[in-house]
Amino acid sequence: MYSFEPTEDQQIVIAAAKKLAEKDFRARMREADDARKPDAEWPAASWELSLLPASIPEQYGGFGEPSALTLVLAAEEMAWGDLSAALIASAPNLTALPILHCGTEEQKSEFLPLYCEESYVPGSAALMETSISFNPYELKTTAVSKNGGYVLSGAKCNVPYAAESEWVLVYASFNGDSQAFLVKKDTPGFTIKEREQNVGMCAFPMYSVEFKDCAIPASQRLGGDKGCDFSLLLNASRTALAAMAVGVARASLEYSVDYARQRKVFGEALAQRQSVAFKFAEIATDIDAARMMVWKAAWSIDSGEDATKDAYLAKNFAGDTALAAADRAVQILGGYGYTRDFPAELWLRNACGFALMEGIATV
Repeated sequence: MYSFEPTEDQQIVIAAAKKLAEKDFRARMREADDARKPDAEWPAASWELSLLPASIPEQYGGFGEPSALTLVLAAEEMAWGDLSAALIASAPNLTALPILHCGTEEQKSEFLPLYCEESYVPGSAALMETSISFNPYELKTTAVSKNGGYVLSGAKCNVPYAAESEWVLVYASFNGDSQAFLVKKDTPGFTIKEREQNVGMCAFPMYSVEFKDCAIPASQRLGGDKGCDFSLLLNASRTALAAMAVGVARASLEYSVDYARQRKVFGEALAQRQSVAFKFAEIATDIDAARMMVWKAAWSIDSGEDATKDAYLAKNFAGDTALAAADRAVQILGGYGYTRDFPAELWLRNACGFALMEGIATV
């Protein structure tokens, strides 16, 4: 059974991630959001944590073993600092961890050492589609066998770092099953469109992409002829996003509580009003519950169990909690909450994305 007490190594990771979140992410989140681009220091600063190399075995250039639980502990802290920054920090995982979990020996040997270098290497994954009835198990983007390889056709949206990454891990329907394919950026038939202008996560670059008769060799199917365990990869992604949602919820609650303690209304602190205190208590309860759900999902992944239910519930509940906490923060701040001089509106815009996004982070 999983423990409620992080190990000594995990406590070190939490402390390092919290320091990064406070010193680098939170301090510059507003400037990055206004500029709609990552802070120049974020990739290198986050890479110094070595979270990904510590998840990759020595034989592939790393120095550890994968642990979803350790990564969600770090993800919560980083998202507390800023969601866009946390997504940027975890972007290399989008390509590397699916290869680690499901790749062939040749794919692991070729790609994983690239993510163990001294410098940050962005990763990218294309799962989301524009259909209003989007279902990750019933993708509209297709892959068909042809001339000993595969041909991809379809369109994707919300693809992180598509323009900046050398490779994109593309999810497509193959014989009715969702599978993953490694596509190089300059492959004929693969078009990267303009960067999307989303309401939230503004500093995190995401793109729409198209595939028109995009031919790739058979060696670029994740897992080779055997394919990949798509449910495992989807569960890992949902668990990562749930952890980040907890971080956003925590940030919103802590800020609004501090404000309410200082804000005087009719001679007393706003936080002393029973109706306000009850709302804080409800959000705090939901945050702790969401965190436990995230830990359970991560533990299930690490234990080799089917985490489909745990990951789905964790993402849904944590996403709802983040939205409720951010909305409550805006209300507690009153008119200030609706201005860009305070961070509550930024957290609210970011929190709206959890109900919409799939596949933009993973553990």
